[in-house]
Amino acid sequence: MVRNVHTRRFPVSADRLVPLLETLGTPEDRLWPVADWPPTRLDGPRVPGTPAGHGPVRYVVEEVSPDRLRCRFTAPAGVHGYHELTIDGGALTHVLDASLHGRARLTWPLFFRPLHDALLEGLLDRAELEVTGRVARPVRWSPYVRLLRALGKIGSRGRRPAAKLRA
Repeated sequence: MVRNVHTRRFPVSADRLVPLLETLGTPEDRLWPVADWPPTRLDGPRVPGTPAGHGPVRYVVEEVSPDRLRCRFTAPAGVHGYHELTIDGGALTHVLDASLHGRARLTWPLFFRPLHDALLEGLLDRAELEVTGRVARPVRWSPYVRLLRALGKIGSRGRRPAAKLRA
């Protein structure tokens, strides 16, 4: 079982964070660190049942409210669970809760977790920049994350094209 949590508190009320969450996966996205990572995209309206994803990760929107977006994983194989973004006062939190099966028991700790952690800290940096105008301590990628990104050709110069989202 994996439970991975990233949270950051901001000196603002929830009404400053909700509009950021509402843009996630849209062409006007102000939250996702698209300059450094494959974009996340919704393949339709922001309602339960809409397929979405980024890079090799696929999911379907499961729950939506102004202060919460929960998606259930559909890929990669062997990852069963959800991830969600929630707003509580001035805090923005991302939770990934999943059971791993087969190859995912190896690929999560070796590849996906370090990349996921770097991406989520970048997302929180974006939120901080949006609501405060600066980032006090920007995420710094470890040498291992830089190696994984280079091997996977992830980034603004060598970004893999996003696959068509499927239901």
